Amino acid sequence: MKRFRLISHLFVLAALALPSAPRAAEIEVAAEPGALLRAIETAQAGDYLRLRPGQHDGPVVIGKSLVLDGGGAATLSGSGTGSVVTIEAPDVTVKGLTITGSGLSAETLDAGVKLLKPAKNAVVSQNRILDNLVGVDVHGAKDAKVLNNLIEGRRDLRMNERGNGIYVWNSPGLLAEGNTIRYGRDGIFVNTSHKDVFRGNTFEKLRFAVHYMYGNSGVIEGNVSVGNDIGYALMFSKRLKVRDNVSIDDADHGLMLNFANQAEVTGNFVRGGGEKCLFIYNASKNSITGNRFEGCEIGVHFTAGSERNDFAGNAFIANKTQVKYVGTRNLDWSTKGRGNYWSDHSAFDTNGDGIAETAYRPNDMMDQILWTQPAAKLLTGSPAVQLLSFTQSRFPALLPGGVVDTAPLMHAPALKLPDAASQFLGEKG
Repeated sequence: MKRFRLISHLFVLAALALPSAPRAAEIEVAAEPGALLRAIETAQAGDYLRLRPGQHDGPVVIGKSLVLDGGGAATLSGSGTGSVVTIEAPDVTVKGLTITGSGLSAETLDAGVKLLKPAKNAVVSQNRILDNLVGVDVHGAKDAKVLNNLIEGRRDLRMNERGNGIYVWNSPGLLAEGNTIRYGRDGIFVNTSHKDVFRGNTFEKLRFAVHYMYGNSGVIEGNVSVGNDIGYALMFSKRLKVRDNVSIDDADHGLMLNFANQAEVTGNFVRGGGEKCLFIYNASKNSITGNRFEGCEIGVHFTAGSERNDFAGNAFIANKTQVKYVGTRNLDWSTKGRGNYWSDHSAFDTNGDGIAETAYRPNDMMDQILWTQPAAKLLTGSPAVQLLSFTQSRFPALLPGGVVDTAPLMHAPALKLPDAASQFLGEKG
């Protein structure tokens, strides 16, 4: 027993002799020239740097795990060259700052905040990232978070000269949520990055709201795109989940699938101010269900070898042309006895099951002639064209291949839209 006590005392003495790990410190950083650079240089990993209100000089490089907190009242200004904040360490947080003054080099992707490969688990939140080339460049950092920032690009540049709000390259596990992005080239541009999540962001005055290329198994949900050239351009990617997004008055396409395969596209709302609500180009094996496409020149343009796509439970409302499809195959846009709602389909439901008694075919032979031979529009009022349309209505066997909905719905399915969409929809929602 005495021997056991002696050994215990020796362990205690040895533990007391070891140097204790330094405790994380909270450091106030004055708004004075050079103060922030000195604070970062002398801080220990884990320290919390609280920036006092006012102007702080950049650029800065963070090479240890720190928190920079501007409290909503501090501004970090770059020199007009390079990135304003560069993060080269894991577990760094940058929040509550106004960040401005990056360079304009597209080659080096000058940014308000740049996350390099070592910046795993970085958090960039509640900042105002203004007048930089790129807002946040996530360049190889895994499991980073970009949350609740206001990101506005350089309005003095032409759109194609601006950078993207959030640029993503090879950064799996990224979460970008709750950001408002304006006046850039693309809101979020993904280039070769998998399993990322983009949720609850708002995009305005951009080329593309979300430009997604070579990224598999990502999630795009609950975002709002307003007044951009294209809302959601999803390209060369597989197994995307595109859910509950909103596109309002996007000029060219609300939603585009280009070589995008095996996607789940559901619960999205597109109210057009321009050409196409949905454009599908060489995209296959996608499930397109429960969406609403409204008020576009073309509801869906479906082309270029797109195959084995399921369409059911969607609503096509007041589009000038509901579907544009040129092909010889017959495509039945209904699944398990349930099709889509078409606002221009006059039909009855005598048994009350919510399914129209007659099938819906959006296009006829004359539509296909007009699409392939635009000069034929001069003949649309001629007796020959009227006779052709009448004959096809009486003899369906004369109709060309194309889309047919054999179980059209009598009522448009309801959608639950993101709260952020209400300010743009107004009374029309």
